[in-house]
Amino acid sequence: MQIKDQSVLVTGGASGLGLASARGLVEAGANVVIADLASSQGRDAAAELGPSVSFVEADVTDPEQVTAAVSAAGKRAPLRAVVHTAGRGGSIRLVDREGNPGDPTAYADVIRTNLVGSFTVASIAAAEMAKNEPIDGDRGAIVLTASVAAYEGQIGQAAYASSKAGIVGLTLCAARDLANRNIRVCTIAPGLMDTPLLGRLRDDIRAALAESVPHPHRLGMPDEFASLALEIIRNGYLNGETFRLDGAIRMAPR
Repeated sequence: MQIKDQSVLVTGGASGLGLASARGLVEAGANVVIADLASSQGRDAAAELGPSVSFVEADVTDPEQVTAAVSAAGKRAPLRAVVHTAGRGGSIRLVDREGNPGDPTAYADVIRTNLVGSFTVASIAAAEMAKNEPIDGDRGAIVLTASVAAYEGQIGQAAYASSKAGIVGLTLCAARDLANRNIRVCTIAPGLMDTPLLGRLRDDIRAALAESVPHPHRLGMPDEFASLALEIIRNGYLNGETFRLDGAIRMAPR
């Protein structure tokens, strides 16, 4: 599906994987709406990327704000794609270091942002995309973001790994649900990516993480995520699948 002159919504687009995706979409000729928190650098990012990009404040856990972002994306041209990168981390164990049970409220908060947020964005966007006339057989394409933690969750990642595994489980079901509306759904599961989160680590820790990747011995680049997201949107036979983008890494317990 070609996206030149079409609209694409990028959640979490103010930084990291989302910003790289927004930049790649602009280069492909799309109109882009960055949806991110009010506290983000979304306005600055939109201004830097040019007149085909706008910013909308949106928390993906709030259906009304997501609806507003989807509506904003459809004002210039039909909404044809979503790249959903918004999410959060959080260290939660089933039993903490003091021997106390894990906090179910903190666990639920991560699930709500990462998993329920993915469902909310995908469902609201799909309802809008279903109104489109098909292009190359597609009315739209949705790219979700999981993590290799969905498969190899590490110690302390109980909530994060659960939420990302839920996104993997959602992917095929969503693709089947939306097949009769000509909307495709795929997910990218990144490994160790060179995002602002890892950028806060010491150089020696970053080097050790890079060395742990079998090949190539480096962190993944946000532009590589963006390239895969664009290929998913363009390639009409990619549907219902989760793609690991990880240099063949398999995470150790810690």
